[in-house]
Amino acid sequence: MEDAQIGTDGKMRRQPSRGMYVLPSLFTAGNMAAGYYAITQSIQGSVADQSYFDRAALALGIAVLFDGLDGIIARMTNTTSDFGKELDSLADVITFGVAPSLLAYIWGFRMLPLMAHPEARQQIVHIGVFVCFIFLICGASRLARFNISINPQPRNPGRPGKKYFVGMPIPAGAGVISSVIHFQRGSPIDNPWISVVWLCLLLFTSFLMVSNWRFWSAKEITVGARHPYRLFALIAVVGASIVLFHQYMLIIIAMAYLVSGVVARLAYSWGRRRRHSAV
Repeated sequence: MEDAQIGTDGKMRRQPSRGMYVLPSLFTAGNMAAGYYAITQSIQGSVADQSYFDRAALALGIAVLFDGLDGIIARMTNTTSDFGKELDSLADVITFGVAPSLLAYIWGFRMLPLMAHPEARQQIVHIGVFVCFIFLICGASRLARFNISINPQPRNPGRPGKKYFVGMPIPAGAGVISSVIHFQRGSPIDNPWISVVWLCLLLFTSFLMVSNWRFWSAKEITVGARHPYRLFALIAVVGASIVLFHQYMLIIIAMAYLVSGVVARLAYSWGRRRRHSAV
């Protein structure tokens, strides 16, 4: 007789076979493989051959897809486990922490041409190393906080629940970096002032990952929805748009998600000030 367990609704559910637990881990392995590939491509990139940077950015985009699928499959097959959670976190540190920080450094700072003042370029490169490390440590801290949090509450909570993340997830932070680089088709930054803008974007993304601001989790979307055909139609339209116009769609999605947390924070602060002034 197969083992059974009691679900959250009080009903008995049969436990899946041990082989089923491997399925989510395969997608996690794919996530890690994409991150490793992105690292190798970033190292080989140069001004003469910019396609390496573009391939590294696309690999991180594929890794985001794998990262979402492993969690969805684990929940659908009821194969969530402590081992899977730890493996997923370790994979995320490599794929969405080390790989994008290295890519951001080489593409945004290391490829700067020698200027009339090489000391200024060297200073920008050194600051870039530090900022990219800040991105890495903020992403790792975001993962650690997520793993130990039981019921985290954002500063702009609205109604608490699984609908929101506290802080920007690290895959979204990596998505911001990869979408910008892919939008430029891998062409590295050659202007020191643009590097300063890139530096500010990295710092702001790092801050959002460790902030207590609210970001949509999309966990309330399930295939068991009341009108699943609408969900499938929406996914099909978005997926087709990404395939056909990936250079533009990816950066729009990444930046829209980044701005959504900022807008939610500003809306909450504005609403709180109105309530206080009304009193």
